[in-house]
Amino acid sequence: MSIPQSGGGPIEHHDQLAQYLADGCKPKDQWRIGTEHEKFGYCKDTLKPLPYEGERSILAVLTGLRDRHDWAPILEGDKLIGLEKAGANISLEPGGQLELSGAPLETIHQTCDEVNNHLSDVKAIADEIGVGFIGLGAAPIWTHDEMPLMPKGRYALMDEYMQTVGTAGQTMMRRTCTVQVNLDFETEVDMVQKLRVALALQPVATALFATSPFFEGKVNGHKSWRSRVWRHLDPDRTGMLPFVFDEGFGFEAWVQYALDVPMYFVYRDGVYHNALGQSFRDFLKGELPALPGETPTLSDWADHLTTIFPEARIKKFIEMRGADGGPWRRLCALPAFWVGLTYDQSALDAAWDMVKGWDAETREALRVAASVDGLQAEVGGLKMLDLARETVRIAESGLAARARPGAGGLVPDETHFLNALKESVENGQSLADEFLDQYHGEWNGDLTRIYREYSY
Repeated sequence: MSIPQSGGGPIEHHDQLAQYLADGCKPKDQWRIGTEHEKFGYCKDTLKPLPYEGERSILAVLTGLRDRHDWAPILEGDKLIGLEKAGANISLEPGGQLELSGAPLETIHQTCDEVNNHLSDVKAIADEIGVGFIGLGAAPIWTHDEMPLMPKGRYALMDEYMQTVGTAGQTMMRRTCTVQVNLDFETEVDMVQKLRVALALQPVATALFATSPFFEGKVNGHKSWRSRVWRHLDPDRTGMLPFVFDEGFGFEAWVQYALDVPMYFVYRDGVYHNALGQSFRDFLKGELPALPGETPTLSDWADHLTTIFPEARIKKFIEMRGADGGPWRRLCALPAFWVGLTYDQSALDAAWDMVKGWDAETREALRVAASVDGLQAEVGGLKMLDLARETVRIAESGLAARARPGAGGLVPDETHFLNALKESVENGQSLADEFLDQYHGEWNGDLTRIYREYSY
């Protein structure tokens, strides 16, 4: 979840809302890659989730990172709730999931180095206090009652609201993890093509990165339970957004959509003011019940945009949001997948050619099927494994065309970051399939083995 946004002045006319998004447009030589990933922390001896405070806690990990690695603290009241340094930040998801929101970097070599350094730093601190971290799409064993709620005002409000919309909001907040990548666009036209490709192919990413076939200690019947959870949330702010594929879609259409998403809060002077279910349109008119007479700033608009959770979304960049959290080596595969598809025009055109004939019903059916059956999904003659194979091939061609070297020039491009996905399409199995094979085989139904074998 995002930290409070800042730096935006008063909104004096409607055009500023779309202009805020358009200000993200960058020439291609300034495009960057921002990788985000979340992971669950737990006590190694009990396998219980970490509380916020205590000898073995989220606070202990944050404090260790702050003191040893020169991260600046982010406080809410007197609570340490995040860290920031050099364009990156470390934040807390509602259930204590630790998230790295990486700095905007030029290559996947750099973003993977950032991930590796972060996980090494976290592991060194965690090992000293008997804590482990694991990347999975959903917590495999823990129940709702075992999960803490982090001391952030935003989360207290969201937790209350989530009980009134959908059926799985509190589960999403406490017991799911993802890996995401944030990517740039050059123009409004470029944004539209990228966002359409992102939404249409998000089910393929869900299938390739599926790691959540277990929940509350049992096989749950899905390859990505995280995706299933997201399909049972507040429909006003989630989903596959069919309107993005309408003729004439652009920044203003996104503004109109966002204005109709009910608000969560307004952040003022370190306090989250309850605006649950209220209208940003009323806020623009100075008629927000939470703050009567006040009108919003661009910072308020930026905050509101962070409360919209579709499978892909735009702010001043595009966020790819459909993948489960995963093991260390797959964290670099996610940015490689999307950079390969979208940062080379020939690859982007090829990806669009794949999906441009799909209607909204097909895209939604693929989303559901990816959640349930992963790479074995099939919708109307479209086989997910075939789609994944072709998509990875296009991504590889895009990375080869980018030709961004690493390791001091010894590695000619970024294509090797796709190796984990190439293995999946070659053997027809995601990690969820591998987990299930192990669970029914050598683990003999002992789900605690997943912590020992797949933790960072």
